[in-house]
Amino acid sequence: MLDRSLVFLDLETTGATASFDRITEIGLIEVERGSLVGEWSTLINPQARIPPFIEALTGISNDMVALAPTFAEVAPGLKARLEGKLLVAHNARFDYGFLKQEFRRLDMKFASDVVCTVKLSRKLFPGHPRHNLDSLMERHGVACGARHRALGDARVLWELAQIWRDELGDDALAAAAAAQIKSPTLPPGLSELVLDEIPENPGVYLFYGENDMPIYVGKSVNLRSRVLAHFSGDHRLAKDMRIVQQVKRIDWKETAGELGALLEEARLVKQLLPTLNRQLRRNNDWYAFAWNPGQRQALRLISGADVDFRDTSHVYGLFRTRRTALDALRNLAQAFELCLIATGLENGKGPCFAHQIKRCRGVCAGKESRARHDLRLTDALSGLKLQAWPYQGRIGVREANGERADLHVLDHWCYLGTVRAEHELHALDAKPVFDPDTYKILKRFLARAGNAIEIVPMAG
Repeated sequence: MLDRSLVFLDLETTGATASFDRITEIGLIEVERGSLVGEWSTLINPQARIPPFIEALTGISNDMVALAPTFAEVAPGLKARLEGKLLVAHNARFDYGFLKQEFRRLDMKFASDVVCTVKLSRKLFPGHPRHNLDSLMERHGVACGARHRALGDARVLWELAQIWRDELGDDALAAAAAAQIKSPTLPPGLSELVLDEIPENPGVYLFYGENDMPIYVGKSVNLRSRVLAHFSGDHRLAKDMRIVQQVKRIDWKETAGELGALLEEARLVKQLLPTLNRQLRRNNDWYAFAWNPGQRQALRLISGADVDFRDTSHVYGLFRTRRTALDALRNLAQAFELCLIATGLENGKGPCFAHQIKRCRGVCAGKESRARHDLRLTDALSGLKLQAWPYQGRIGVREANGERADLHVLDHWCYLGTVRAEHELHALDAKPVFDPDTYKILKRFLARAGNAIEIVPMAG
């Protein structure tokens, strides 16, 4: 890594959100073939107030930046310093994101290979639990006379890189850095600038082919890394190869978290019917078994449209087709020695075929009571039982990510929509429509998240 033209970079800012906050200081350490060739730093007038807690952290006050140049004034010279260099930063997504946003405000294109020293440390020293800058300074004995100032922190990064090279060797450091900046193999017609715009936030992404036809919808908690993975070059999945061959355009939609991405993916796949999505496709109908042993009812195969999801206590299974439902029941009958007539799999009177081949205990031949048979049937169906809705009624699940906060409105396993403000609630569908994929998504997510999510009770 150190044999390249490098810039060790650190920024100080007014806050943590690149789209809203601004840069207050830039510090650079310039390195050529492993040797320090220059340092540069400047305060930046952010043209916005620096919050008091940021002043206390960095020591940079509003008075200090009042007469400093704006980013627009330093941008041409800064871009010349960075052009063609490998940027090295701690939590590089933060610094690189701010730089790109500032250049974007000036309609200046800027892109660079970037190496993150947090990721480098995790790769090189996997046995250590902490990789923040203070932890690395303590672990490697690095001092800093100007912590939380841009040039001081950039000097720390340069010193850490030299220590890692001396301890582990050039090859280990170069390999760890190369793993971060491996370039994807882009399909014809896709620009690196398009990929550069994709955020590292949760959401869904959409690939379009010829005539702007949707070919694939996916989701991720990190949109950028997931999209790049499709073009990694190894194409271990046949699906990725087909995507590379067909994709002409990429679009994406950010969400506040994982649940929003899961729900939006399911919705878009059913709406757009992309050719390469095999799961979550729209299904005209689905099936379940209804059975209440207390009322001595026969087991019935019913359409999903006939299920009242306010009470699923006697509903079993979610099946795409009648055939898959009946096959599942046949497998249960064989495993639990159930009667084919009593389960509705066979018509007629007298001993069923399974009893004749000694796979039914004989409720159809008077050798077993119906109560004992139904007790075994209850056990057989227990794994298919639909989970009861664990709330009193309609709820919202709130997800937040930085300045974005989404409220997903749910009612008895049905997804009504997502809003970001209270006045949007009236536009949601009033009538819940059950979807098996949404049920499975919500069941898994709510069970895994437990008390870690914010539930908002809602009327209606």
